[in-house]
Amino acid sequence: MADKPDKAAKAEAKRARRAASKQRRSQIFEAFKMQRREDKLLIPLMVGCVLLGGGLGFLIGLFWGLQWFTLPLGVAVGALAAVSIFGRRVQKTVYTKADGQPGAAGWALDNLRGQWRVTTSIAGTTHLDAVHRVIGLPGVVLVAEGAPHRVKSLLAQEKKRTARVVGNVPIYDIVVGNDEGQVPLSKLHVHMRKLPRNIQRKQMDSLETRLAALGSRTGTAAMPKGPMPQGAKIRSVQRTVRRR
Repeated sequence: MADKPDKAAKAEAKRARRAASKQRRSQIFEAFKMQRREDKLLIPLMVGCVLLGGGLGFLIGLFWGLQWFTLPLGVAVGALAAVSIFGRRVQKTVYTKADGQPGAAGWALDNLRGQWRVTTSIAGTTHLDAVHRVIGLPGVVLVAEGAPHRVKSLLAQEKKRTARVVGNVPIYDIVVGNDEGQVPLSKLHVHMRKLPRNIQRKQMDSLETRLAALGSRTGTAAMPKGPMPQGAKIRSVQRTVRRR
Protein backbone atom coordinates (compact mmCIF):
# COMPACT_ATOMS: atom_id res chain seq x y z
CA MET A 1 0.00 0.00 0.00
CA ALA A 2 2.88 2.34 0.75
CA ASP A 3 4.21 1.86 -2.78
CA LYS A 4 1.04 3.22 -4.40
CA PRO A 5 1.32 6.78 -2.97
CA ASP A 6 5.01 6.79 -3.91
CA LYS A 7 4.23 5.76 -7.47
CA ALA A 8 1.45 8.32 -7.68
CA ALA A 9 3.74 11.05 -6.36
CA LYS A 10 6.46 10.10 -8.83
CA ALA A 11 3.97 10.09 -11.69
CA GLU A 12 2.67 13.51 -10.64
CA ALA A 13 6.22 14.88 -10.38
CA LYS A 14 6.99 13.49 -13.83
CA ARG A 15 3.89 15.17 -15.28
CA ALA A 16 4.86 18.44 -13.61
CA ARG A 17 8.37 18.26 -15.09
CA ARG A 18 6.95 17.57 -18.54
CA ALA A 19 4.52 20.49 -18.23
CA ALA A 20 7.32 22.81 -17.09
CA SER A 21 9.54 21.64 -19.93
CA LYS A 22 6.74 22.18 -22.45
CA GLN A 23 6.13 25.67 -21.09
CA ARG A 24 9.84 26.55 -21.36
CA ARG A 25 9.94 25.32 -24.97
CA SER A 26 6.85 27.36 -25.75
CA GLN A 27 8.39 30.48 -24.21
CA ILE A 28 11.64 29.99 -26.14
CA PHE A 29 9.71 29.52 -29.38
CA GLU A 30 7.66 32.67 -28.78
CA ALA A 31 10.86 34.61 -27.99
CA PHE A 32 12.40 33.26 -31.21
CA LYS A 33 9.40 34.34 -33.29
CA MET A 34 9.43 37.80 -31.73
CA GLN A 35 13.15 38.24 -32.24
CA ARG A 36 13.00 36.95 -35.82
CA ARG A 37 10.41 39.60 -36.70
CA GLU A 38 12.51 42.43 -35.30
CA ASP A 39 16.03 41.17 -36.02
CA LYS A 40 16.68 40.45 -39.70
CA LEU A 41 20.23 39.24 -38.98
CA LEU A 42 19.19 36.56 -36.50
CA ILE A 43 18.52 33.70 -38.94
CA PRO A 44 21.61 34.38 -41.14
CA LEU A 45 23.85 34.53 -38.07
CA MET A 46 22.48 31.33 -36.55
CA VAL A 47 22.64 29.41 -39.84
CA GLY A 48 26.12 30.80 -40.44
CA CYS A 49 27.29 29.49 -37.04
CA VAL A 50 26.02 25.98 -37.80
CA LEU A 51 27.57 25.93 -41.28
CA LEU A 52 30.85 27.37 -40.07
CA GLY A 53 31.02 24.88 -37.20
CA GLY A 54 30.29 21.98 -39.54
CA GLY A 55 32.82 23.21 -42.10
CA LEU A 56 35.56 23.60 -39.51
CA GLY A 57 34.79 20.20 -38.06
CA PHE A 58 35.00 18.61 -41.52
CA LEU A 59 38.30 20.35 -42.39
CA ILE A 60 39.91 19.45 -39.05
CA GLY A 61 38.84 15.83 -39.49
CA LEU A 62 40.45 15.67 -42.95
CA PHE A 63 43.91 15.76 -41.38
CA TRP A 64 43.27 12.39 -39.70
CA GLY A 65 40.77 10.97 -42.14
CA LEU A 66 37.98 11.35 -39.57
CA GLN A 67 35.98 14.05 -41.32
CA TRP A 68 32.69 12.15 -41.08
CA PHE A 69 33.22 11.78 -37.34
CA THR A 70 34.23 15.40 -36.67
CA LEU A 71 31.54 16.85 -38.96
CA PRO A 72 28.61 16.22 -36.54
CA LEU A 73 30.78 17.46 -33.66
CA GLY A 74 31.43 20.66 -35.57
CA VAL A 75 27.72 21.05 -36.31
CA ALA A 76 26.93 20.56 -32.61
CA VAL A 77 29.46 23.22 -31.61
CA GLY A 78 28.02 25.57 -34.26
CA ALA A 79 24.50 24.93 -32.93
CA LEU A 80 25.61 25.83 -29.41
CA ALA A 81 27.15 29.06 -30.75
CA ALA A 82 23.89 29.80 -32.59
CA VAL A 83 21.87 29.33 -29.39
CA SER A 84 24.28 31.62 -27.55
CA ILE A 85 23.89 34.31 -30.22
CA PHE A 86 20.11 33.95 -30.06
CA GLY A 87 20.12 34.41 -26.27
CA ARG A 88 22.37 37.46 -26.40
CA ARG A 89 20.36 39.17 -29.12
CA VAL A 90 17.06 38.51 -27.34
CA GLN A 91 18.50 39.93 -24.13
CA LYS A 92 19.76 43.01 -25.98
CA THR A 93 16.32 43.57 -27.52
CA VAL A 94 14.56 43.21 -24.17
CA TYR A 95 16.90 45.65 -22.44
CA THR A 96 16.65 48.13 -25.32
CA LYS A 97 12.85 48.15 -25.05
CA ALA A 98 12.92 48.43 -21.25
CA ASP A 99 15.58 51.17 -21.14
CA GLY A 100 14.24 54.42 -19.74
CA GLN A 101 10.88 53.03 -18.66
CA PRO A 102 9.74 53.31 -15.01
CA GLY A 103 10.33 50.04 -13.18
CA ALA A 104 13.03 48.81 -15.57
CA ALA A 105 15.83 48.80 -12.98
CA GLY A 106 13.70 46.95 -10.43
CA TRP A 107 12.81 44.37 -13.07
CA ALA A 108 16.48 43.93 -13.99
CA LEU A 109 17.45 43.47 -10.32
CA ASP A 110 14.75 40.85 -9.85
CA ASN A 111 16.48 38.87 -12.60
CA LEU A 112 19.92 38.98 -10.97
CA ARG A 113 21.58 35.58 -10.73
CA GLY A 114 23.62 34.49 -7.75
CA GLN A 115 23.72 35.37 -4.07
CA TRP A 116 21.75 38.60 -4.08
CA ARG A 117 18.88 39.68 -1.81
CA VAL A 118 16.77 42.22 -3.71
CA THR A 119 14.16 44.52 -2.20
CA THR A 120 12.60 46.81 -4.78
CA SER A 121 11.11 50.26 -4.20
CA ILE A 122 12.32 50.91 -0.67
CA ALA A 123 11.90 54.62 -1.39
CA GLY A 124 10.14 56.43 -4.18
CA THR A 125 8.17 59.41 -5.41
CA THR A 126 4.83 59.88 -7.13
CA HIS A 127 6.80 60.58 -10.32
CA LEU A 128 7.83 56.88 -10.30
CA ASP A 129 11.42 57.57 -9.24
CA ALA A 130 12.62 54.77 -6.98
CA VAL A 131 15.48 53.39 -4.94
CA HIS A 132 15.99 49.63 -4.73
CA ARG A 133 18.16 47.80 -2.19
CA VAL A 134 20.36 44.81 -2.92
CA ILE A 135 22.32 42.84 -0.32
CA GLY A 136 25.21 40.78 -1.59
CA LEU A 137 28.82 39.86 -0.98
CA PRO A 138 29.94 43.43 -1.80
CA GLY A 139 27.71 44.72 1.02
CA VAL A 140 24.65 46.90 0.42
CA VAL A 141 23.96 48.30 -3.04
CA LEU A 142 21.37 51.04 -3.51
CA VAL A 143 20.14 51.31 -7.08
CA ALA A 144 18.15 54.38 -8.14
CA GLU A 145 16.11 55.04 -11.27
CA GLY A 146 14.27 58.12 -12.38
CA ALA A 147 14.95 61.80 -12.99
CA PRO A 148 18.55 62.60 -11.89
CA HIS A 149 17.63 65.80 -10.04
CA ARG A 150 15.10 63.89 -7.92
CA VAL A 151 16.82 60.55 -7.35
CA LYS A 152 20.05 62.19 -6.20
CA SER A 153 18.48 63.48 -2.98
CA LEU A 154 16.32 60.35 -2.63
CA LEU A 155 19.42 58.17 -2.87
CA ALA A 156 21.36 60.32 -0.38
CA GLN A 157 18.55 60.09 2.18
CA GLU A 158 18.29 56.32 1.82
CA LYS A 159 22.05 55.89 2.07
CA LYS A 160 22.02 57.88 5.32
CA ARG A 161 19.22 55.72 6.76
CA THR A 162 21.00 52.54 5.75
CA ALA A 163 24.35 53.62 7.20
CA ARG A 164 22.78 53.92 10.67
CA VAL A 165 21.89 50.22 10.58
CA VAL A 166 24.72 48.44 8.74
CA GLY A 167 27.71 49.88 10.62
CA ASN A 168 30.99 49.32 8.76
CA VAL A 169 29.45 47.33 5.89
CA PRO A 170 30.21 49.09 2.57
CA ILE A 171 27.31 50.85 0.86
CA TYR A 172 27.43 51.36 -2.90
CA ASP A 173 25.06 53.62 -4.81
CA ILE A 174 24.18 53.31 -8.48
CA VAL A 175 21.99 55.49 -10.66
CA VAL A 176 20.65 53.69 -13.72
CA GLY A 177 20.69 55.77 -16.89
CA ASN A 178 22.70 56.75 -19.93
CA ASP A 179 24.19 60.03 -18.71
CA GLU A 180 27.72 60.54 -17.44
CA GLY A 181 28.34 58.81 -14.12
CA GLN A 182 25.30 56.55 -14.54
CA VAL A 183 25.15 52.83 -15.33
CA PRO A 184 23.18 51.79 -18.43
CA LEU A 185 20.40 49.29 -17.78
CA SER A 186 21.99 46.72 -20.09
CA LYS A 187 25.24 46.84 -18.08
CA LEU A 188 23.71 46.83 -14.60
CA HIS A 189 24.24 43.10 -13.98
CA VAL A 190 27.86 43.24 -15.14
CA HIS A 191 28.53 46.32 -13.00
CA MET A 192 27.08 44.61 -9.93
CA ARG A 193 29.15 41.47 -10.44
CA LYS A 194 32.34 43.53 -10.69
CA LEU A 195 31.90 45.04 -7.23
CA PRO A 196 34.49 43.73 -4.72
CA ARG A 197 33.53 41.09 -2.15
CA ASN A 198 33.59 42.61 1.31
CA ILE A 199 31.41 40.39 3.51
CA GLN A 200 30.69 36.69 4.04
CA ARG A 201 27.46 34.93 3.08
CA LYS A 202 26.53 34.38 6.74
CA GLN A 203 26.57 38.17 7.28
CA MET A 204 23.93 38.66 4.58
CA ASP A 205 21.17 37.11 6.72
CA SER A 206 21.75 39.42 9.66
CA LEU A 207 22.03 42.41 7.33
CA GLU A 208 18.74 41.52 5.68
CA THR A 209 17.00 41.23 9.05
CA ARG A 210 18.32 44.57 10.28
CA LEU A 211 17.48 46.40 7.06
CA ALA A 212 13.99 44.91 6.94
CA ALA A 213 13.29 46.75 10.21
CA LEU A 214 13.82 50.04 8.37
CA GLY A 215 10.68 49.40 6.40
CA SER A 216 9.86 51.29 3.24
CA ARG A 217 9.11 54.92 2.59
CA THR A 218 6.91 54.11 -0.35
CA GLY A 219 4.30 51.47 -1.05
CA THR A 220 5.12 48.68 -3.46
CA ALA A 221 2.40 50.09 -5.69
CA ALA A 222 4.55 53.16 -6.31
CA MET A 223 6.43 51.30 -9.03
CA PRO A 224 5.09 49.01 -11.75
CA LYS A 225 6.01 45.33 -11.59
CA GLY A 226 8.50 45.56 -14.42
CA PRO A 227 9.01 48.08 -17.23
CA MET A 228 5.86 49.94 -18.23
CA PRO A 229 4.62 49.06 -21.72
CA GLN A 230 5.63 51.54 -24.39
CA GLY A 231 2.90 54.10 -24.90
CA ALA A 232 1.51 53.70 -21.38
CA LYS A 233 0.06 56.89 -19.95
CA ILE A 234 2.31 57.77 -17.03
CA ARG A 235 -0.09 60.43 -15.72
CA SER A 236 -2.79 57.87 -15.00
CA VAL A 237 -0.27 55.71 -13.15
CA GLN A 238 0.85 58.69 -11.09
CA ARG A 239 -2.78 59.47 -10.14
CA THR A 240 -3.22 55.87 -9.00
CA VAL A 241 -0.06 56.14 -6.90
CA ARG A 242 -1.21 59.35 -5.24
CA ARG A 243 -4.59 57.84 -4.35
CA ARG A 244 -2.87 54.86 -2.71
